[in-house]
Amino acid sequence: MTSTLSPSRDTPHAPKPLIGRRRSLPETFVVKMFILIPFAALVAAVPLAWGWGLGWADIGIAAGFYLVSALGVTVGYHRYFTHGSFKANRPLRIALAVAGGLAAQGSVVDWVADHRRHHAFSDREGDPHSPWLFGTSARALAKGFWHAHMGWLFERDITNAERFAPDLLADRDIRQVDRLFIPLTITSLVLPGVLGGLITMSWWGAVTAFFWAGLVRIAFLHHITWSVNSICHMVGSRPFVSRDRAANFWPLAILSMGESWHNSHHADPTGARHGVLRGQLDISARVIWVFEKLGWATQVRWPRPERLAAKRVPAER
Repeated sequence: MTSTLSPSRDTPHAPKPLIGRRRSLPETFVVKMFILIPFAALVAAVPLAWGWGLGWADIGIAAGFYLVSALGVTVGYHRYFTHGSFKANRPLRIALAVAGGLAAQGSVVDWVADHRRHHAFSDREGDPHSPWLFGTSARALAKGFWHAHMGWLFERDITNAERFAPDLLADRDIRQVDRLFIPLTITSLVLPGVLGGLITMSWWGAVTAFFWAGLVRIAFLHHITWSVNSICHMVGSRPFVSRDRAANFWPLAILSMGESWHNSHHADPTGARHGVLRGQLDISARVIWVFEKLGWATQVRWPRPERLAAKRVPAER
């Protein structure tokens, strides 16, 4: 019997393979640099924060870029492009793709393909970043946490976009933004330094803004996003029925813009709001609500009470 993970080429209606191609060695080197250089800056940030160049301009620029790039991932890459939680007009669609690119987490097509593959095989063989692929012993879970958090990014296999993101490949606007990933990443690193220099009218202001609002901000956002892949599939509450081990982890709710209500999301993947219970703050959902009120977003898939009720885990007696 032919496996769906590696279909026979002779099977006329077999699904396309999971893996499209393997990264070349130069591509792998570039990916590692995009991950490790901001990470090194984040590690250096803690001791450097005391007595070295962190000013209000750096904080303000970092907060602004964090908000735009994080929402580009959560509202754009995730809820819109991956799951179709709403319809967006053309300017908003392009703006969301550009904003997501500023997060330096991958091009829009690659990011969406990876995440759709994650949902198709969540916490099973084929999931690109499940922490449960190596077993349940302490050692296996430690290995799984590393793999889910960032280890999977160092692998050379690339998810097949023709299988998981054909709609984006067919969109001329999105293909163009996808090709601009490297320039967008460079802009996300360099523009904070330019703004810092202009605001402070000094080269020192440019250097510190580049460090804090460029490198450190990107690395911090990386780890918040990656924590949804790792922590939110290992610990937290599971009030809704899902096919995997996705969990709600409230400490990350604000910094992740509502993405850490992960059990709720996996129970209803196309929902525009992930924080569906009382008191669950979801900044991304509020932004989508604003877009809807402005007429930029339509057909928003807000959670329906009856669907949520049907998905609730029965209370123990």
